[in-house]
Amino acid sequence: MQAPIPTDTGWTLVEPLRAVIGVAALCLIAWACSSNRRRVPWRVVIGGLGLQLVLAGLILGVPATAAAFEWLARQVATAIGMADAGSAFLFGPLAAPDGPAGFVFAFRVLPVIVYFAAVMAALYHLGIMQRVVAAMAWVMRRTLGVSGAESLTVAANVLVGQTEAPLCVKPFLPRMTRSQLMVVMTGGFATIAGSVLAGYVDFLGGTDEAARVRFAKHLLTASIMSAPAAFVMAKLMLPETEAEPAETIAAQPIEDRKASNVLDAVVMGATDGLKLALNVGAMLVAFIAILALLDWPLEALSETEWIAGWRATHGYGPWSVQGGLGLIFQPIAWCIGAPAGDVSQIGRLLGTSIVATEFVAYADLRTMMAEGTISPRGVTVVTYALCGFANIPSMAIQIGGLGAIAPSRRSDFSSLAPRAMLAGALACWSTAAIASAIVGAG
Repeated sequence: MQAPIPTDTGWTLVEPLRAVIGVAALCLIAWACSSNRRRVPWRVVIGGLGLQLVLAGLILGVPATAAAFEWLARQVATAIGMADAGSAFLFGPLAAPDGPAGFVFAFRVLPVIVYFAAVMAALYHLGIMQRVVAAMAWVMRRTLGVSGAESLTVAANVLVGQTEAPLCVKPFLPRMTRSQLMVVMTGGFATIAGSVLAGYVDFLGGTDEAARVRFAKHLLTASIMSAPAAFVMAKLMLPETEAEPAETIAAQPIEDRKASNVLDAVVMGATDGLKLALNVGAMLVAFIAILALLDWPLEALSETEWIAGWRATHGYGPWSVQGGLGLIFQPIAWCIGAPAGDVSQIGRLLGTSIVATEFVAYADLRTMMAEGTISPRGVTVVTYALCGFANIPSMAIQIGGLGAIAPSRRSDFSSLAPRAMLAGALACWSTAAIASAIVGAG
């Protein structure tokens, strides 16, 4: 049973100042890792940060637009809830969160991914999503002055996965510069697929309708805001130094396979969703088990007499991989606006997300929420920070997926993957920092 989430998030007037410091620090990290600091396109950087701030203000701050976006989040949450009908038919009482088995991830969340993948496939077949993607790409192209191919693939990443979005610029990938490829990859790491977002809403919100709407709103906002942030971090870390190829970009279909009708699109989408759901389940089993395996010797070592005495003196618990990650990522947690009492917990979640995927981190967040060991404001901030595919396992997914689309650039994808993953993480964290300055209630 999920613990209720209070609405008081502990926002103070200090938070906007901390957000400025945090975003500046994150940009400084990206600039320090830059391949050519003198060639940084400051129009893209300043424009991207400005667009992030405008989006955050409109969605979270301005009453009229905030109310409209909350209505949209409510419709999305309701649509996601329709997956319960299919789950109940297939799994019976096992799919009910208040059933005899309680909340079972495999029966509650994975079917949502299959269902929403089918819905997205139908919307793409009807041409609805292409228009949304084209509109977002137009805004970024005009605001930031970036190429059409870059803006189109980053906009597509807001709605589809990191390996599907580049299909809309498939003909241009072999001719793209390394800086443009960096943007394509960073966009994939900085955002999440619509089907996975649906799974998060069901996972974190549970059966509490208000919580589902709240998480839908924050996750949608995070993915939208991180699109311009991807340009900021990618161009800071790998500025353009080559001649950009000529291009003629139009909104192209995401799918490599053409469905004959809506029914065929739904079938294909459900099949792809099943593959994704099985992949998510397999990764969760593997990485949670591997973390437990790594914790085993660490915990045994920490229980030795002299280390146990030192821990007791200084108030530390048993050693673990996630505990170490919490210490390493505490400065980042502070930069993104984490409450003082949650810095260690949020640092741990950030580290877990990088090492073992955001799904594992969100699973830990759900446990913290149920146990009441993280504040409401901490939940809100870290929901934004974790909303992306910026993790080590996703590097392999991107290299494999993009390498299949453009085999001639596989070596570039491999060499850019670590840098793009870091840029994607920085983009997600900057989104969390900006959101923390505006969100006054979860």
